[in-house]
Amino acid sequence: MSPSDFTHPDDAAALKTLESIPVLPAVVKKVMDIGIEQLTYGTNMATKVLLSPTQLPKLYNILPPICKRLGIREPGFYLEMNPLPNAYAFGDTYTAITITSGLVELLTEEELTAAVAHECGHILCRHMLYHTVASILVNHMLQSEILGMLTTPVKVALLYWNRKSELSCDRVSTFHCGPKATISLMSRLAGGPKSITDDINLVELAEQADKYDAICKDGAWNRVLQTYAIMGNDHPYTSVRIRETLRWVASNSYQELRKKYPSCPYCYREIAPGARFCKNCGYNFNQIQ
Repeated sequence: MSPSDFTHPDDAAALKTLESIPVLPAVVKKVMDIGIEQLTYGTNMATKVLLSPTQLPKLYNILPPICKRLGIREPGFYLEMNPLPNAYAFGDTYTAITITSGLVELLTEEELTAAVAHECGHILCRHMLYHTVASILVNHMLQSEILGMLTTPVKVALLYWNRKSELSCDRVSTFHCGPKATISLMSRLAGGPKSITDDINLVELAEQADKYDAICKDGAWNRVLQTYAIMGNDHPYTSVRIRETLRWVASNSYQELRKKYPSCPYCYREIAPGARFCKNCGYNFNQIQ
C-alpha cells in the first residue's frame, strides 16, 4: 500500500512547511546524534515485555496481520506496565510500537487492534524520523539551553506536523478495522471505559469540533488562546479526530480505496480472492445484505 492512499491533506501541507525550514536537517541530525534512540532500544529490552509468538501471543498476534496487509516490516512490539492508556511508535532505526497495560485493560480487542493499526500507520506513511525527533524534543530533556533555544521554532513546527500526521494514521486504522472500531477507540480515550461511554453519541462528539472551530474563529484573542493551548500537544483534540475520520469515511476517496483493496463488510479485514467466507469473522459473502 502507498502512503498517498491515506495521507491527510493537512499532513501533506504541514510536512511541506516543515521541510522548508533551513535548519531542519541540522536539528534532526543533532537530536538523533544524542543517542536516545539507542538508549530507548536498550531500556525497552530491559524494562518492557517484548511480545512474540511465544510471549503473550494473544497480544502479539494483533500485529502481524496488520503489517502483512499494509506491506510493512514488523516493528518490535512491547507491553509496558503503565496504568495510563497509551500506544506509541518510536525509533527510525530501531522501530518499535509500545502498548500500555492501561490501554489493554481499557479497550476491547477490536479497539486495541485499531490502536495498533494506527501506530503501524506511522511506519506506512514514513513518519518515523520526524515523529521520533518530535517525541525526543517533547519528552526527553535536552541539557543544552542554547540548543533548546535554537530548536524552539523547529519544535513548534514539528509538533504542528505531528498533530496533522495523526489524522493520516487514523485513516489507516479506519481502513484496517472499520470506522466503528477506530471511532470507538477515540471515544474511550476521551470519556473513559465501555461501561460509561458505550452509548456515547459519536455524531454529537464530532460536532464539538465544529463548535471548537467557531471558538477559534471568534476574534484574534480567542485564536491566540486556542493556538497556545494546543501548541505543545503532539495529538489533535479527540473531537477533531472523530470529525475528520467521519468526513473521510463519507468521501469518494475512502470508497475507492475499499474497492481497490476489497474487505469484509462486517469486520473490514482483507478478503482472500475467491473466498466465500471471511477468515476473520466468518461472514458469508453470498448472504443477502
